[in-house]
Amino acid sequence: MHRRQFLARTGAGLVGATLTSTAFDSLFAASAVPQVVWVENGEPAALLTAALKEFGGMRHFISRGDVVVVKPNMGWDRAPQYAANTNPDLVAAIVSECFAAGAKTVKVFDRTCNNPLRCYTSSGIEASATGAGADVSQIRDSRFVKKGINGDVVKEWEIYRDYLEADKVINVPIAKHHSLSRITLGLKNLMGVMGGNRGDLHNDFARKLVDIDRTILPTLTIIDAYRILTANGPVGGNLAHVKQPRTLIMSPCTVSADRTAIELFGLKLDDVPLVAHAVKSGVAKFDTNALQLKKVRLA
Repeated sequence: MHRRQFLARTGAGLVGATLTSTAFDSLFAASAVPQVVWVENGEPAALLTAALKEFGGMRHFISRGDVVVVKPNMGWDRAPQYAANTNPDLVAAIVSECFAAGAKTVKVFDRTCNNPLRCYTSSGIEASATGAGADVSQIRDSRFVKKGINGDVVKEWEIYRDYLEADKVINVPIAKHHSLSRITLGLKNLMGVMGGNRGDLHNDFARKLVDIDRTILPTLTIIDAYRILTANGPVGGNLAHVKQPRTLIMSPCTVSADRTAIELFGLKLDDVPLVAHAVKSGVAKFDTNALQLKKVRLA
């Protein structure tokens, strides 16, 4: 079933646009497919290729004729070397893999914090994704629609229509420090498709964001850790705060990907309240205490 059909049949995603945790556990336990893949010591495209190989290729996630949204972080007017935005080479490689798997259309967008024209250009993502054949567009306020959330705290919120209507979504955050959430990964990156006054989410942040996120979870999360920002996030600006692990983390479960990526920063789960609350709330598709993790180091 396509993601769009599932959303339609479940009241626009009120119970989440994914299989249940039990169903995912059973699906992956019945095969040799890992739940999370960690690949290191490579360039972005090579990291992606190696990770996808462990899952049986992009066709494991993308079907012929799909309309796909690739959602990077390009919220800041920063060049790639500052690690404030997703690596543009990785975004281009993902777009190319989607088309090779048979995608009809690949859309790339983000609700930026700085001027969108400058963010799209400075990040390098607009040029790289367009070059790979993606439809890259700036967010239009008129395309946000109210969506029922029915969460513990949030009852409804505006979500970008193009995101909700996609058949498949690939969430591509960069791993970096964040002054509010300690670090920002896949769960936090989904704020880029949320409308309204996002400042209203900052109070009781973890509970509010998990309320919304559980209804809009993507098909696949790919965490860009080719470069990571270790301080003064989310915008950065000092190359002394940038490290280069040359790593990529991939999972069909955003919470599992985030839980794994915490290791990049030498942190524990309780150090990152957003991820900890998502685990506690049962948002993860897998048992995060016993993840089937495959680590690959490229030569």
